[in-house]
Amino acid sequence: MDREIAQWRADTPGTANRVHLNNAGAGLMPSPVLNAITAHVQREAAIGGYESADEAAEAVQSAYAAVAAMLNAKPSNVAIVENATVAFFQALSAFDFRSGDIIVTTRNDYISNQIAYLSLAQRLGVEIRRAEDMPSGGVDPESVRSLLRDKRVRLLAVTWIPTNSGLIQPVAALGAIAETAGVPYLIDACQAAGEIPIDVFALRCDFLSATARKFLRGPRGIGFLYVSDRALSRGLFPLYLDMRGGEWKSADTFTLVPDARRFENWEFSYALLLGLGEAARYAAGVGIAAGGRRARRLAADLRRQLAATPGFRVLDRGIELAAIVTTEVAGWGATDLVRALHLRGINTSASMREYAVIDMDEKQAVTALRVSPHYYNTEAEIDTLVETLRSLVPASTLR
Repeated sequence: MDREIAQWRADTPGTANRVHLNNAGAGLMPSPVLNAITAHVQREAAIGGYESADEAAEAVQSAYAAVAAMLNAKPSNVAIVENATVAFFQALSAFDFRSGDIIVTTRNDYISNQIAYLSLAQRLGVEIRRAEDMPSGGVDPESVRSLLRDKRVRLLAVTWIPTNSGLIQPVAALGAIAETAGVPYLIDACQAAGEIPIDVFALRCDFLSATARKFLRGPRGIGFLYVSDRALSRGLFPLYLDMRGGEWKSADTFTLVPDARRFENWEFSYALLLGLGEAARYAAGVGIAAGGRRARRLAADLRRQLAATPGFRVLDRGIELAAIVTTEVAGWGATDLVRALHLRGINTSASMREYAVIDMDEKQAVTALRVSPHYYNTEAEIDTLVETLRSLVPASTLR
């Protein structure tokens, strides 16, 4: 393992000068990802954007294949879009919601998804129902089962790992419930991709959205959407279809392309797509299951150290926890604390109440420090963070 960690860090230039514990925000790109992006941008500058895309056609198809392999899917089921939120919204817009329709979700969904549901409620009269949580944290599958019995339910939409805590939702169990109920199922896998192995068939989902930039360690500005054969065969397509997804047949008619490309836009960054493909291949080389286990071990060690230290309140709840640690720190607002840590060479991020109103209010928290290690981080870096945090907390609190 020491040899592997050394190699991962050698492949990751950013580890030389930062303790990067913000992988839930944006993981540090390994060199193969960086090289793929910069090489294509250089070709765009040398021969032109369209021409370089044509030249890279084989590499582009290989990138689709690498992403599909990561999902246990076919390349024809993968759509490349600008980011995970766009992917989620493209899927959401495929449903012709009407007044009285119901979307079932959880109390720990991603902020942008929740705002989108509320927008649908305001504009179209869609009803949003949130399943109850279990006492230990995380959604209660039986509550979901009960809600899906209502014939007006049009969609079950769940965030696998919310941005504001380490909670891992039981998405496979929910998929089985949705399939039995005959309700389409949309998963936001933004924080899971690259940390937890994804098998879309085991999840029984119709759609799954994700980004490149987090635990997958790809570039910012690109994401992807899995679209099942079931969804494609139903003729689902996004509200705003463009020339990538449809063919204009006559003045008043169009036809759909047969695969998931109907959820893409014609214009996207080919350089970032090639970087995404390299990120998927690099993750496969590390082993997503093994890398994720190591990341979660580091997170668990951090939780133990913080929980044992006066002045810190660990906020993560759930039967199973991801490589995201959230904590309140006495005497500090999270934004100021992130800034103080950054000045000391440590990258973290802040989670605010408005990012997860329901969950944060239940925890009676206004802000939280969010720390997200990955497999290339070391135990020594976790210890460095803890020591630095202890040095920043008022001495009276630590007694």
